[in-house]
Amino acid sequence: MDLFAKVLIVSDSVTRGEREDLAGPQISARLVDAGFTIADYQIIPDGEESVAESLRAMSDFAGLLVTSGGTGFSPRDLTPEGTARVLERDAPGLSEAMRLVSPLGRLSRGRSGTVGQCLILNCPGSPRGALESLEAVLDVVAHALELLSDSPSPHPPETGGSTEISSS
Repeated sequence: MDLFAKVLIVSDSVTRGEREDLAGPQISARLVDAGFTIADYQIIPDGEESVAESLRAMSDFAGLLVTSGGTGFSPRDLTPEGTARVLERDAPGLSEAMRLVSPLGRLSRGRSGTVGQCLILNCPGSPRGALESLEAVLDVVAHALELLSDSPSPHPPETGGSTEISSS
């Protein structure tokens, strides 16, 4: 199965050119190392509407869509709210796993879930936080994408599953 990913950076200061996007290139490089092809990369300003609009446009594919930024407590940190407007199904286990990787993860309000065959993950805006969050779930993402593709997929034995076909 070919793995495709898109990266969406959410940051007023990066959009205005006041700060360099450091998280996006690191996220993209890690995804490529994990076997993904980067199909799109965009930078948008913070805000619920900008996030929802971009996610609607970018989620029409079979693959992973990683956002970085806008998951904290600042007034303009509205990525989770914009994401909630787009998601068809939540994936709370992924969000919880991403929050558990560091003490600061408890301050992340990021969401995870699906739209059609697209899995969306909200990561923090800091490069370290974004990579830690992505690493926390990257080992199960390919399996999640297989399940979303509606093709029979064995549950990996190393995760406690059997070799029986799932979702059949």
